[in-house]
Amino acid sequence: MPRSEQALELEASDFAAASLAELPDAALLEQVQRQTFRFFWEGAHPLSGLAPDGIPARNHHPQDLVAVGGSGFGIMAILAAVESGWVTRDAALERLGRMLDLLTRATCYHGVFPHFLDGRTGATIPFMRKDDGGDLVETSLLCMGLLCARQYFQRDHAAEKAVRDRITYLWDEVEWDWHTRGGRDLLYWHWSPWNDFDMNFPIRGWNECLITYIMSASSPTHAISPEVYFNGWVNSTSYLNDKTYYGIKLPLGFEYGGPLFFAHYTFMGIDPHELKDWHTDYWEQNRNHTLINRAWCVDNPKKRESLCAFGGPATRARASAIRAFLGLTGCPRRMR
Repeated sequence: MPRSEQALELEASDFAAASLAELPDAALLEQVQRQTFRFFWEGAHPLSGLAPDGIPARNHHPQDLVAVGGSGFGIMAILAAVESGWVTRDAALERLGRMLDLLTRATCYHGVFPHFLDGRTGATIPFMRKDDGGDLVETSLLCMGLLCARQYFQRDHAAEKAVRDRITYLWDEVEWDWHTRGGRDLLYWHWSPWNDFDMNFPIRGWNECLITYIMSASSPTHAISPEVYFNGWVNSTSYLNDKTYYGIKLPLGFEYGGPLFFAHYTFMGIDPHELKDWHTDYWEQNRNHTLINRAWCVDNPKKRESLCAFGGPATRARASAIRAFLGLTGCPRRMR
């Protein structure tokens, strides 16, 4: 039986990188899942339970800064933990209730949340000078997690019904169509009451933002039209690819596929198996993107000496943060 929240003491495994690489696949997956859950459970804001932006965030940002999109991922990690018996259903409901307490009173902009919030007060923490209002992409990641929770907590008793009702309220309040900037056939990432649409960042494919168009089209109260999807998301120079890399065809996206979070974010909540449209089999897209990414790393065309040398400073910083949380030391010289 799952342990109570008070008794929950997840073992902090200090596997070295080499030890992790030698684990059987099932054990490695278990370790990654547990540590991912620990990040969101133990690293959460002490009052609201919402997610930090990253491990170093408490040192480099205000102590109460929480990430809206990251909190959506955290909600899904908690659901997986309940299923795995790492935390009780009641403890998960209590944590989700605290998250909803903050989100319900937080500042929003036509129902759209900012990128960062103060986890204590719900006030907006600007991402940058003009990015000080609603962030449609981060809001879509949060809503993905909230809708997963609404579907998961379906038992017929008061606590679960209250969670469902509160999530429905937040979901219905999001004015996705406001971000068409007065009815254009295109979604825009940011809006601020002080800076309007001055960030001028249209959301086009292919990247991690497919979930934003899915959420926007699915809204029961403020849905976008099909024209917004086809003109905004599909009508992009970086949408179709259909080239072959390392003998593997890539239906969509940038050269070699771009970063793997393109294949992660949307499909945390959307099952790509058997999901197809006029051009793309989305399971093939995600599988082939991953295989191309792996082949590129094995090939190492830029002759990097270690995995920590891949990518730019932001990529390396996030990699270092993840390694620190997993208890890894040093940089592995080879990929398995």
